[in-house]
Amino acid sequence: MMNVIVVGCGRLGAKIANTLFRLGHTVSVIDKDNNAFNRLDDDFDGITVLGMPMDMSVLRDAGVENCDAVAVVTQDDNLNITVSQIVKEFFYIDNVIARINDPARKQVFYNLGLKTICPTNLSYGVFVSTITQKVMEKQINFGIHSIGINTKEVDPRMIGRALKNMPVKSTETIVGVSRASGDLLLYDGRQNIILNPKDKIIYGKVID
Repeated sequence: MMNVIVVGCGRLGAKIANTLFRLGHTVSVIDKDNNAFNRLDDDFDGITVLGMPMDMSVLRDAGVENCDAVAVVTQDDNLNITVSQIVKEFFYIDNVIARINDPARKQVFYNLGLKTICPTNLSYGVFVSTITQKVMEKQINFGIHSIGINTKEVDPRMIGRALKNMPVKSTETIVGVSRASGDLLLYDGRQNIILNPKDKIIYGKVID
């Protein structure tokens, strides 16, 4: 099991802390507002530390010198950058994940060697896909870029034809096929996969 520090006990931070605690990890939570800790579950038995998270003494009280990972998830990007740098540079914690609210600042975090998750990017992809395509797009972050994964039901005109003949937008790549039976076929461009009724084509594309 891991020792994890969650910096910021807003809705996201509390959810992360509660979930990690239920999974059996040792969790410490830092927030400057004592009322924020009310978001933690009643049975949460981790450590709560009141104070400014950029204060090194506060980080030490939370156990940063012996932790395995730090999730920095306040709503302030500047604070998230500062705390993440302190944790990495002064306490030598490599597994630091920072929340970034402004997608335009992703490059700044990346240049500093920080892992980031951007709720804005994750949300807009789902909204746009749901509105325009009626499919759910999921996103995976790799460095400063995100890959969107979505599915579309096979065009009836393509049933009985090979997947390799499926027309694809220049911005997309076919990842595989999800069958109505529940089978998942990954596609590497060589297999002769024949499309069946109710198949769903899985597409991937670089978001940014």
